[in-house]
Amino acid sequence: METLYLLIPLSLLLAFAIVAVLWWAVHDGQYEDLDSAAHSVLMDDD
Repeated sequence: METLYLLIPLSLLLAFAIVAVLWWAVHDGQYEDLDSAAHSVLMDDD
């Protein structure tokens, strides 16, 4: 029972950190252009 007092806050902290990183990535524009990297491999200029 004592370990639950430690594990529950740690899991909530980890979940908050994951949500914060995802929010940062979405608002920083990480997911805006998903197609150009795939097309650049196929459309090689050489």
